[in-house]
Amino acid sequence: MVIPARYASTRFPGKPLIDLQGKPMVVRVAERAAQSSAALVVVATDDQRIADACTRAGVRVAMTRNDHATGTDRLSEVVTQLGLNDDAVVVNVQGDEPLIPASVIDQVAALLQQQPSAAMATFCHPIHDVADAVNSNVVKCVLSEAGEAIYFSRAPIPFARDAWAAGIHDMPGGLPMYRHIGLYAYRASFLRKFPLLAVPAMERFEALEQLRALAHGYRIAAAVIDSPLPPGIDTPEDYQRLRERYSMSGESLFT
Repeated sequence: MVIPARYASTRFPGKPLIDLQGKPMVVRVAERAAQSSAALVVVATDDQRIADACTRAGVRVAMTRNDHATGTDRLSEVVTQLGLNDDAVVVNVQGDEPLIPASVIDQVAALLQQQPSAAMATFCHPIHDVADAVNSNVVKCVLSEAGEAIYFSRAPIPFARDAWAAGIHDMPGGLPMYRHIGLYAYRASFLRKFPLLAVPAMERFEALEQLRALAHGYRIAAAVIDSPLPPGIDTPEDYQRLRERYSMSGESLFT
């Protein structure tokens, strides 16, 4: 398992090192990941401050270049550093997901192992709120009947033509609209090839790197789970909400 962690976040600089009940967030993520069945947990970073914090906590670190265009490119470098076998399954857990359940990490790895023709696996969950449907920050995933991703978009897809003829005001019953969850499992062989793939126009316009895999004919297994994962920390406001949550509860959220 690899946890990418960058210091230079546009919306929240230094985010991996924010304090969560006495430990840096990236360490909390690594501890949660270690509760899964992963044989190895590695934090991938280009920042020495993050590397030092992980090393002090006994978390393994892979130092990577600072010019990677995407998180998947960073994972590719780590796969090469570690010398993983082509058939190894690599789960990418974002460094801002300190509450991710270990069971979900195991589930996405198992999904890929069950789909030998897929290069990647991921999850999504149903969208019920029209505000999410029209929010470009909420990535949608369209699925095939075989349980594979057909397309990812920031637009409201599939589009309910008749129900939304006069505008998008509510969610029609039965519309199979799903919110993509940014948790991936990859085959190491695919990660080695990814940086060599030409960036398609749809990836550039949507700013969604998983579209590169689809554009080049790689298959992405996708399963629907009933509810969203616990919220991550993208902004200082997210951090404040989490701090208030554990302050009010008086209990540790990271046991």
